[in-house]
Amino acid sequence: MTGTRAVAQAARRLKAAGVEDAVRDARRLFAAATGIAADRVTLVLPESMTPAAEEAFEALVAKRCKRIPVSHLTGRRAFYGRDFTVTDAVLDPRPETEILVAAALERPFRRVLDLGVGSGCILLTLLAERPEATGLGVDTSGDALSVAAENRARLELRERAELRQGDWYAGIEGPFDLIVSNPPYIAEAEMADLAPELRHEPRVALTDGGDGLSAYRIIVPGAMDRLAPGGRLMVEVGAAQGPEVSALFRAAGFADIAIPPDLDGRDRVVSGRKPAEKPL
Repeated sequence: MTGTRAVAQAARRLKAAGVEDAVRDARRLFAAATGIAADRVTLVLPESMTPAAEEAFEALVAKRCKRIPVSHLTGRRAFYGRDFTVTDAVLDPRPETEILVAAALERPFRRVLDLGVGSGCILLTLLAERPEATGLGVDTSGDALSVAAENRARLELRERAELRQGDWYAGIEGPFDLIVSNPPYIAEAEMADLAPELRHEPRVALTDGGDGLSAYRIIVPGAMDRLAPGGRLMVEVGAAQGPEVSALFRAAGFADIAIPPDLDGRDRVVSGRKPAEKPL
């Protein structure tokens, strides 16, 4: 069977299973099954597949039809121009989170703290983009930290990125120029309506089991004691959480509070600055 025919058949199956971008996913799985780079798929499609590649492709498509995320099947996810290892122990890095990274890079920083580091996509991207910076990533999950450590090694950031197991700010002092976090912000009442793919991601990284705001009630006030004067706090939020999280920033005494939107115009990030006599 040629790759063209195999991908077309797979795309029809994926579409029937409710996969939104079936053709794209079929091509990504084809690349994984045949061991080629994604940008070579078009060139290889007309060729006949080996029996081993057909078998591997069939297995991947069958799993994707069960709505297992592509990143969990391929073990990779592109984020801000770099590939990250991804497993079911961490959140699948999403384009929305790149909004937080882009906003963080708008101003200089030398020391950054990432709370709930997961795969390391935020912390490691920031450090890769700012060679003069160092950082600390914290997570309660040892399995997540193992994934972050693998990504740290691939990006050659061992010397600049420390990873530590812990609960939010426990044992952390500072000062930091920048604190970032993509905490669990989905309310428990909303979990049943999530896309099937999210059910394969760690629940503890998705929801706080309550109203979706409990992490911010810890992160926001705790940041004040750990930020350098003029330092910034930036957190990812749900589309309807901007006003409530901004209120927490105001109550904690942050200045220059802003809500950078995502590409669809929805609230995605809340940021604020610790007041200082002189800016960084």
